[in-house]
Parts: sequence; C-alpha cells; structure tokens
Amino acid sequence: MKIIKLSLIAVLSLITFNSCKEEVKVKETVLRPVQYEVVGDVNTQKIRTFSGTAKASDAIGLSFRSGGIITKVNHWKGAQVKKGDVIARLDNVEANLSYEQSVSALNSAKSAMNTSKSSLDRIKSLYEKGSISLSDYEQAKNSFQSALDQFESAKRNKSIQATQLSYGVIKAPKDGVIAWTDGAVNERVASGHQFAELNAGDGIKVEIGLPESVINKVKLDMTTQMEFSSIENKTFEGRIFEVSPSIDANSSTYITAIEIINPTKEIKPGMATSVTFDFTEANEIVDKSLIIPVKAVGEDGKGRFVFVITSKDETSGTVNKRHIELGELTTDGFKVISGLKSGDKIATAGLQTLLDGQNVRLN
Repeated sequence: MKIIKLSLIAVLSLITFNSCKEEVKVKETVLRPVQYEVVGDVNTQKIRTFSGTAKASDAIGLSFRSGGIITKVNHWKGAQVKKGDVIARLDNVEANLSYEQSVSALNSAKSAMNTSKSSLDRIKSLYEKGSISLSDYEQAKNSFQSALDQFESAKRNKSIQATQLSYGVIKAPKDGVIAWTDGAVNERVASGHQFAELNAGDGIKVEIGLPESVINKVKLDMTTQMEFSSIENKTFEGRIFEVSPSIDANSSTYITAIEIINPTKEIKPGMATSVTFDFTEANEIVDKSLIIPVKAVGEDGKGRFVFVITSKDETSGTVNKRHIELGELTTDGFKVISGLKSGDKIATAGLQTLLDGQNVRLN
C-alpha cells in the first residue's frame, strides 16, 4: 500500500512539475510590445507617412430619421440605384397611425368648416333682410372663423404627419452605387441609424487622420505622395483640399481629405493607402545631423542612453541599452553627436520598464 501511495505522489508531482514548466514556457513566449522610431537626419524626420483610406468623392450616408423595424430592403451592397429609388423602409406603425388620425381630423375639420360657412351665408342673408340682429351675424362670423382656423391647423398637422411618415423611408438622393449596408429585414433600428452609404460620384479621394503634432504644418493645396498596398510599383500624387478645423472625437485626429491627381480605375473605395508628407521648407538649409525624439532618451548614473532594437523580421527583436552623446535640443528632438547611426531602431515608450537584452514585440 505504501508503494502505491508513493507512486501516486510521484505521478502527481511529475504532472505538477510539467504543468509549471508549461506555464513558464507560455509566459516566456509573451513578448512585451514596444513602440519605436527609426533614426534619421533632421530633414528625413520631416518626411512623415500616415495611413489612409480611399473613398468616393461624393459618398452620402443614408439614415432613417425615425426608429422602427425594417420591413423592406430593395437594394443591397453593390446595387446600382437611380435618384428617388426606395432603398429601404421601416414598419412606421406609430407614424402610419398618426397620419391616419390626422387625415380623419382634417376631414372632420373640413366638414365643420363647410357647415359653418353654409350657416354664415344663411345668417348673412337674413341679416341683410333685417330678420336677425347684428349680434347673431357676428356670432356666425366668429364660428366660421374658428372652424376655418381648426381646418388650417388640421391641414398643417396632416402635412407634418406625412413628413414623419417619410422619415421611415430611405430614398436615393442621387444616381450611384450602394457601397455598404448595415441592417436586415425584421431588425429594429434607432432613429438616425445609418443604413447605407451611397457612392454618387465617379471621383476618388483619400481620407487620413493627422495628429495634432503635424496638423499646423498641413496647408490646402499641399502635395503628397500615395501608395496603395493593393497596387504594386505605382505611386500617386495627391493634393490636400480639405482639413478639418476640429479634432475627431473617435480617433483623436484631424480628418484630412486628399484629391488623387492621377487616379486610375484600379483605385476603389475602401482601399488602404500610405500617404507621405514632406514638411521640409523650400528654402530650408539641408541638415544631415541625426535627430531622435526626447521621449526616446533616458538618463542614469553613466549619462544619457537609448534602447536600440535589433530585429530580423520587423515584428520582434531584442532591446539593448546604449549610452550616447547628445547635442542641442531642437523643436524636433535631440541632435546626436555619437552612439547611433541612421537606420537604427530605438524604443520611444516605457523606457523605465525595459531591460537590457529583453525580447520585445515591435508595435
């Protein structure tokens, strides 16, 4: 019996040991993500690239102006539509009921007005013959005016309810193609829900979100270079034609629109693109000094240092602490006197938690 117990304990210990080894192994494979920048000279640092998305030049969002259940969808993603085509509609139960009530109220008000008008004409005739008093005639006029006011009010209400009824119907404002749809039959949607986007124009533009660090350098009619990942070995020229004056709450960037000067049919809405800006001034003196951002520099008892990243696959690598000699501080960062060369990758965040020789994931 003791031998069996000892064997069971040995098996359990072996399982526990192997489990611990597996846990340690899993932990070792989780690499800390690190943000980095590539070291370049002052002028190179002024060439910045941002990600963007191609969009139709006349992209129109189509929304329901009331809430309800989608009962009909006539056109889905990719459909060609003409101006006035009904794309989708809601059940609009409440709106339909309100409209029917407004029609009934209008008919009643019209009938009351006609009755009051007939009564006024009869009393007026009697008054002109001297058969009734002036007060009776005045009372008949007031009754008719009241009935007329109620009729006009009912007519306005019917018009309002007819408009409310149209809020549950989406019609194409122009000829175009449905780029995408968001919703299905029998799905309940809220008021203001954007059901579809209509690409109404033939032109293509690119939209990007620019950070506040560069937005003041961007001007209207400024030119850019663009490359699309789906179109190989081809560069396109762009021209900035719209810069948002306020920051977008969702992305914390300034949405900027760029016209593609030399577009081709290969570029389609939704394609990802890289947009390159050259912020170097035309009359600026060429400065080949290496420069690094302030946030990449740490300091210890031996002086200032950076973490240099060595990577073979551009997705993971190893950080090594390297002491460097820095020069003056400029608006773009520190100038480097020695210790780095152009093309080196350096960590730009979380320096206080990095360790010399640590394996990291490039972020």
